[in-house]
Amino acid sequence: MPRVAANGIEIEYETFGDPGAAPLLLIMGLGAQMLSWDEEFCTRLAERGFFVIRYDNRDSGLSTKMESAGEPDLLAAFGGSPSPAYRLDDLANDAVGLLDALGIPGAHIVGASMGGFIAQLVAIDHADRVLTLTSIMSGPGGGDAVPPKPEGAEILMKLPPPTREARIQHGLWVRRVLAGEGDPFDEEAETRFVERAYDRSYYPVGTGRQLVAILAAQGRLEKLGEVKAPTLVIHGLEDVLVPVENGRRVAAAVPGSRRLEFEGMGHNLPRRVWPEVLDAIEELAREASAVRPR
Repeated sequence: MPRVAANGIEIEYETFGDPGAAPLLLIMGLGAQMLSWDEEFCTRLAERGFFVIRYDNRDSGLSTKMESAGEPDLLAAFGGSPSPAYRLDDLANDAVGLLDALGIPGAHIVGASMGGFIAQLVAIDHADRVLTLTSIMSGPGGGDAVPPKPEGAEILMKLPPPTREARIQHGLWVRRVLAGEGDPFDEEAETRFVERAYDRSYYPVGTGRQLVAILAAQGRLEKLGEVKAPTLVIHGLEDVLVPVENGRRVAAAVPGSRRLEFEGMGHNLPRRVWPEVLDAIEELAREASAVRPR
């Protein structure tokens, strides 16, 4: 996969579709690699007329690992005194830096979980680069957020075990907890995914630094009220990590936004909801294009 220098780091990325089509940037969440944007999902977006870009955030996947920052102090962060190695704003600047490196003046921005936090910041601080904003299973952050449910909080607190096999099982446990009851858990497919991600780049210390950045973030509700980009908010009703009330707060804050919620969906994007999600993203882009000055 290609890599570019952007915002002082190296970013690993991959594209799908016609480079002349409307750019769409996919931003993934805490500790997740770009692999978490399923290849088929990316291909279906490309088939709907988008030039799709997925990438690894700093401290995940094959992008720059911020090793000089050292171990994150999670105990202090959870205790209310976070000392982040970087801010979510830096991750938003990474996203814009990637667009710069690819020569893209503006894009449809789609973020999931922490990627939704980052996408919101791109829309707030780099409004001229955002054609539309889609925030998936995300929230307003800081004191504006509704905290995880106990089983979701346990995922953030539980340390991974020391061996590859145990870590694979830990990853499966996480994905099982996050999945909603509306979707059967495919053990075989989930195992293949966790193994692939592990072998590509297992880096829990980077996840820890990203988590401290989340815990250090300020709430965004007031600033979200200034977002002008057409906005879509997607959430599952059974999300234990970022409860659905968070998505509702984001949708209520952004003027003119639309909300799409799914019964039985947890903190994931199950295949059964893809058609409706893809339709909604395409419709948002089409309507934005129709009203944009030429």
